[in-house]
Amino acid sequence: MNVLLTSVGRRAYMVKYFKDALGAGGQVHVCNSDDLTVAFHYADKAVVSPLIYSEEYIPFLLNYCKKNQIQILISLFDIDLLVLAKNKDKFEAIGTKVIVSDTDLIQICNDKWQTYQFLKTNGFHTPKTYLTLQKTMLAIESGELKYPIVIKPRFGCGSIALSIAEDELALLYYYSRNVRTINKSYLHYESDGVEEKIIYQECLKGQEYGADIINDLHGNFRQVNVRKKVAMRAGETDIAELVDEPVVSNELERLGKLTRHIGNMDTDVFLVDGKPYILEMNARFGGGYPFSHIGGCNLPKAI
Repeated sequence: MNVLLTSVGRRAYMVKYFKDALGAGGQVHVCNSDDLTVAFHYADKAVVSPLIYSEEYIPFLLNYCKKNQIQILISLFDIDLLVLAKNKDKFEAIGTKVIVSDTDLIQICNDKWQTYQFLKTNGFHTPKTYLTLQKTMLAIESGELKYPIVIKPRFGCGSIALSIAEDELALLYYYSRNVRTINKSYLHYESDGVEEKIIYQECLKGQEYGADIINDLHGNFRQVNVRKKVAMRAGETDIAELVDEPVVSNELERLGKLTRHIGNMDTDVFLVDGKPYILEMNARFGGGYPFSHIGGCNLPKAI
């Protein structure tokens, strides 16, 4: 069995996990639009791909999968997920199974405003969130929202253009600066044509957790691995402790059964006054997965 990891980036550890799972029974291939990634040096084969939003991207992947007899394709990057989900049938037709959730769920996860609406509609605790600067200012004036306020991209990952405003001056500054940052980064691909590129969120005070919600390839819930975050770097968990926190895991089990996502869903949670508040849902292997893996959850082998 041969596996292709797309948008592999710097995640050399994922290459190792899949190589260990395959043993002598297959190869791990990787691709990225830039070859300046350490993961290229660990894979059995590596190739530079077109940019995700290029018209050549999917034809390139289809040709590569057919030529190299790729049975499983997995992306490690949010922006890649929607493009692959929309073309999943094309890969199935050549014998390649794309491990990705349905397009509707990917859109909910990638759009933080849709994430907020989905969580509220389904009765989950989540931070107060606003889509426009005007509504945010009105919420502050009415006392509904208080500083500090988290300002982040509506379509974002890796903590790019994420700021915390302590007052109105900082709020206005970060709004302007973060929009410019989005327009200059790869985040502009998803936010192009969208009027509101920023969301404004209540800054929660509590213990932060990350978790992997594991479903099987049919969307059936399997387990939740909860980690207490100790240190973060560039939007990823650097130090964490696997914990048994039923109030968090029970709520995330409910989420996993509701979403019926495929494989892993990486989530961020704050525990505030005994209540779990879900911040984000990422329908992919997240930066905190190594903690689950080292703790005994071998998802590459399960897949």
